[in-house]
Amino acid sequence: MQGTQGGGIGPGLSPVDRRTLLFCNFILAVAWGQVNFTGDQVLRVLAKNEKQLSLLRDLEIQKPQKVDFWRGPARPSLPVDMRVPFSELPSGKAYLKSHGLGYSGMIKDIQVLLDEERDAMARSRRLERSTNGFSYSSYHTLEEIYNWIDNFVAEHSNLVSKIHIGKSFENRSILVLKFSTGGPNRTAIWIDTGIHSREWITHATGIWISQKIVNAYSKDHVLKKVLNTMDIFIEIVTNPDGFAFTHSMNRLWRKNKSIQPGIVCVGVDLNRNWRTGFGGNGSNKNPCSETYRGPAPESEPEVAAIVAFITGHGNFKAMISIHSYSQMVMYPYGHSLEPVPNHKELFELAKDAVKALYKVHGMEYIFGSISTTLDSASGITVDWAYDSGIKYAFSFELRDTGQYGFLLPASQIVPTAEETWMALRTIMKHTLNHPY
Repeated sequence: MQGTQGGGIGPGLSPVDRRTLLFCNFILAVAWGQVNFTGDQVLRVLAKNEKQLSLLRDLEIQKPQKVDFWRGPARPSLPVDMRVPFSELPSGKAYLKSHGLGYSGMIKDIQVLLDEERDAMARSRRLERSTNGFSYSSYHTLEEIYNWIDNFVAEHSNLVSKIHIGKSFENRSILVLKFSTGGPNRTAIWIDTGIHSREWITHATGIWISQKIVNAYSKDHVLKKVLNTMDIFIEIVTNPDGFAFTHSMNRLWRKNKSIQPGIVCVGVDLNRNWRTGFGGNGSNKNPCSETYRGPAPESEPEVAAIVAFITGHGNFKAMISIHSYSQMVMYPYGHSLEPVPNHKELFELAKDAVKALYKVHGMEYIFGSISTTLDSASGITVDWAYDSGIKYAFSFELRDTGQYGFLLPASQIVPTAEETWMALRTIMKHTLNHPY
């Protein structure tokens, strides 16, 4: 199985040295004001059958705040990746062993990767200050991204504009970039990234693709045809509160930051809060769960803002929601095994998108409907889009397949974005050439 790069705490350390190092890391985390993950591991579990998958689901129910499934129990053919806090490792591993569940260490110490990520961001920030530039190969904070958006729109005002579509639960602006060559009531394509706040590679990919569009418009005949006929909308930070929280406090936060009276646990999974299939399989009614659906469909302002904007526009033809990780291109449905009416067309288009992606850096993606390729997921973006009349609805899961999980190094931002762009371009071209 794949293991972490950079390793964990070395076997040569004595127990006293290890305790000292853990304590020092804890003190540093308190000083930074961030949750510390020293000693936390990501275990990869291979369930042999449905019975073993059920045992893993039971673990998720029993300890929703103690075990964080990075890739949940889906089907025997897919590995399950679970983050286990250092304090829970003995009991967690004992549970797996007692039930005959084989596992391997995928990431031996999460904090090692987080420290490397933080150091890389600090170096990039110093370089950006000295060169007065913006690095498309680095991760950025919400403030930095929003400042970039303002500068980006000012520099490319002939092609790009900024739209404020609403406010988050914590009253942050929800912004969308509009790429247009002009004209009223044009058909449109929607792309969103970062609905799950810890998936930093998606925000970085959205930024790179935005820059690619303005740079390639005059040279890329396919893109030029698309933009001469259609508009492209990109929402780079779909979950601004959660994303800000991943920088200030908890790098692995997934949900938004909404609070409900009388409920201790914070946040709703914004990709379970949509009306289509709301509350079905693959979502959770427990507010402490990472897949908590929320109290009602579209209860979250971040989801309601997109729904109002897209339905108000009324002429979107494609909607692509970008996630990480697992390397997949999928289409509806997630809440049902029932094939959608144009599933053959979507299957072929997904296959073409994956082929185009593979040609860039040789990365292999799998494809198919969400419910058959990944797992049941109800109340999700693309199911809502499809049932709202948006025929070309796709969900991407970007790099990787588990070596780094949500902590993909910044060195992979540009190659990930380059290959993702070719897949998106394939979908855009098909949307343009097959109007409905």
